[in-house]
Amino acid sequence: MTYKIVRMFFTSDKKYTLHTGLTLEQAQAYCKDPETSSTTATSQEGVRRTHVAGPWFDAYYRED
Repeated sequence: MTYKIVRMFFTSDKKYTLHTGLTLEQAQAYCKDPETSSTTATSQEGVRRTHVAGPWFDAYYRED
């Protein structure tokens, strides 16, 4: 079983697949990073993304 990382935005229906083919452990580790949510991101890229697109977060899902 593999997992994918999807970025979602609260203010729109936009969804972007960022990574595929991950193990559960890899997906969970990725999503534990503070840079994977607008509420905890402090990098220039994360702050800019929030300013431009509004609140967002990365989540993992099992791939079919």
